Amino acid sequence: FAEIQIQDKDRMGTAGKVIKCKAAVLWDQKKPFSIEEIEVAPPKTKEVRIKILATGICRTDDHVIKGKMVSKFPVIVGHEATGIVESIGEGVTTVKPGDKVIPLFLPQCRECNACCNPDGNLCIRSDITGRGVLADGTTRFTCKGKPVYHFMNTSTFTEYTVVDESSVAKIDDTAPPEKVCLIGCGFSTGYGAAVKTGKVKPGSTCVVFGLGGVGLSVIMGCKSAGASRIIGIDLNKDKFEKAMTVGATECISPKDSTKPISEVLSEMTGNNVGYTFEVIGRLDTMIDALASCHMNYGTSVVVGAPPSAKMLTYDPMLLFTGRTWKGCVFGGLKSRDDVPKLVTEFLAKKFDLDQLITHVLPFKQINEGFELLNSGQSIRTVLTF
Repeated sequence: FAEIQIQDKDRMGTAGKVIKCKAAVLWDQKKPFSIEEIEVAPPKTKEVRIKILATGICRTDDHVIKGKMVSKFPVIVGHEATGIVESIGEGVTTVKPGDKVIPLFLPQCRECNACCNPDGNLCIRSDITGRGVLADGTTRFTCKGKPVYHFMNTSTFTEYTVVDESSVAKIDDTAPPEKVCLIGCGFSTGYGAAVKTGKVKPGSTCVVFGLGGVGLSVIMGCKSAGASRIIGIDLNKDKFEKAMTVGATECISPKDSTKPISEVLSEMTGNNVGYTFEVIGRLDTMIDALASCHMNYGTSVVVGAPPSAKMLTYDPMLLFTGRTWKGCVFGGLKSRDDVPKLVTEFLAKKFDLDQLITHVLPFKQINEGFELLNSGQSIRTVLTF
């Protein structure tokens, strides 16, 4: 409680003022993060300023560094986090100062076609084109007198951030920030792909291509949905043990056979793969995953973000026989509705996020966190403030 009281005092003193704090700024692509002092402006109408408590390192953040994803520079990336509301702008009704929250890279305005459709979730307010600004077209960050851009409506690699009200979900106050931050992206993306997009049925056979953090979360979703067989596939056999721990019934490497992986899987399962999930983001594995589900009643879900500006060529007969090919963003979940529910389920021990977190580092060691990601040593590294 002492911690909360201190934060209360702190909060009371900063509302309506510019906050100076530390942030990891990317000045350009292919450059390391630079820890800088930045200014964070107060929230405008329908905006929320958040003190970040913990933030996860996701492959999508790395795509910006490597130039695989469109972004303006300088930018503050990071989109998987837990925080506390420091102050709110005019007209904000869904959160208040002191609330524990998860910022949402996929907003939910509750007004657009996607938000109003029960099967939709790709809100019109999503910033997938790298505009780098809030709803009013401007940024709340400055560094050394220059504007610094936002990333995917969130920007969490900073002590304080400002988001639109449609991009924030209030969660249970007792949730541990360094664990539930994963519900802001990696875990939900995989888990939702199985339970919401794929709609995995009890007793079915599922195959997961790619055993990183999101792939492991797909396995957890398949298990939760009652799948009786869950086969993990990865070239890196070091990943098999963890996959088995979270629910895979067996794991194989495509290198272990000269036959196409779809044939190997057909033989293993008596030609009964109901669902496949591509959680890598490679064109060849997307087609392998499609070919690996049952030719008539199989469903294949694309979970891994595809490389930009690349076209896919495939045999339409794969679909003609009856297969279903689907994609999803954020596991098909409606962010503001579903994130608080997942946090509550986590607190009820419906799933274990500890399995996904391999490293916890102080925020200032962010570059080290990305080295762990790129060397394949980590599943999820969480940075704490």
